[in-house]
Amino acid sequence: MTERPHRNFYGRRKGKHLKPGHARLLEADLSDYSPGPVDWDANPDRTPLDLDALFPGRETWLEIGFGGGEHMIHQAARNPQAGIIGAEPYIDGVAKLLAKLRESQVDNVRIHPGDARDLMDVLPEAGIARAFLLYPDPWPKARHHRRRFVTPEHLEPLARVMRPGAELRVATDIPDYVRQTLEQVPRHGFTWTAEGPADWREPWSDWTRTRYEAKAIREGRTPHYLTFRRG
Repeated sequence: MTERPHRNFYGRRKGKHLKPGHARLLEADLSDYSPGPVDWDANPDRTPLDLDALFPGRETWLEIGFGGGEHMIHQAARNPQAGIIGAEPYIDGVAKLLAKLRESQVDNVRIHPGDARDLMDVLPEAGIARAFLLYPDPWPKARHHRRRFVTPEHLEPLARVMRPGAELRVATDIPDYVRQTLEQVPRHGFTWTAEGPADWREPWSDWTRTRYEAKAIREGRTPHYLTFRRG
């Protein structure tokens, strides 16, 4: 049995009041989208997930903190050749994604309703072909910057599970998050692919606007789009 590490979790896991309809969705549908045993109680030995069995004939993508799931649904519909696993600890967002899945025809999405670190524990080495980190919690106060995703605690396991040549996409509207991302991500085996300012001010060709981006633009903040390649 692998020794369970102590991990602080910062942020919300649920809102004040979960809507009855969302609660029913979670009870009825969530288990159908499980990627396999992720939680420590279910997988104390941290046995890697079998991605070939999970998505036969498809490569696997990862979205870290999918919010309400609009981007996951968009990418899954556009890319049937890939299977996408999303990690999201905020249970209200998980319920919103489940509602979208009922309305869609996609069959290539799996959901971990919890900490991405637990999911990365059980992803096989070099198993991920593309990863998304879109509008992560900015933790704006300087004393909270260590809570951001772009720190060694998160980037080291992310680099381990991404295969050589895999793409990491990061979107944020916080200039200091851009700074920290450009400082930290290349230290963990990634190369920034930008050749000029336009490469990180223009969204990706297959991008769909999320609610977080819409809020940023509405409030006068500028989105930035950073693409990295795993070495």
